[in-house]
Amino acid sequence: MAHSERFLNLVEESRARIREITPQETYAEMQRGGDILLIDTREESEWARGHARGAIHLGKGIIERDIEKIATDIGREIILYCGGGFRSALAADALQNMGYTNVKSMAGGWRDWVNQGLPTEGAQQ
Repeated sequence: MAHSERFLNLVEESRARIREITPQETYAEMQRGGDILLIDTREESEWARGHARGAIHLGKGIIERDIEKIATDIGREIILYCGGGFRSALAADALQNMGYTNVKSMAGGWRDWVNQGLPTEGAQQ
């Protein structure tokens, strides 16, 4: 998908303020069994086609509104992902602005998760 220059600039500004993590690092952290909240920030239709095993869905359009229902501890580790790592970077920046202190965005997103053969559930692409 071709993205506009303004959108890409916004994402790069957000990336300068957030931490990113690879799909392999995300999976390794999940395997260690910590209290990690893995959130898929894609659209509902994307989620329905398949998602990372163990993820919950909170689309980018509602995450700021609904995050406190799911993550009451602002220090809880939260890893966000989207299709390619752009929307999740923006969402991570927003959550940090809300006071969440342990938020990461998964670089490469769903695309890299699937390409690396990591566990999925739901319908597949």
